[in-house]
Amino acid sequence: MTLHDLLTDAVGQLEDVDTALTGEGAVTWSRSGRLFAVLAADGGSAEFGLDPAVAAAAARTPDVESSPRGAGWVVFAPQDLDDHAADRAVAWLSSAHRRLGPRD
Repeated sequence: MTLHDLLTDAVGQLEDVDTALTGEGAVTWSRSGRLFAVLAADGGSAEFGLDPAVAAAAARTPDVESSPRGAGWVVFAPQDLDDHAADRAVAWLSSAHRRLGPRD
């Protein structure tokens, strides 16, 4: 399974998601008009807009670095998409999506 396949499948389980393709071929996902994740055109990395505390923890895991998109954004470029890497990618995608949801 590729990162593209994994994230596309996971997004299908989420509500209120708009998917777009950029001119460069990246896939973007937004909720309520706000971007929460981007899959690079080459499919080798994804960026997630996380709560700053979650992003700080994520940045300490393998294959993750801060994103130039700003505070709370991380880039995940797994060398090997094993079960642990797949779990992290889906968890961060869900967390980024949930963060932009309605407040109770």
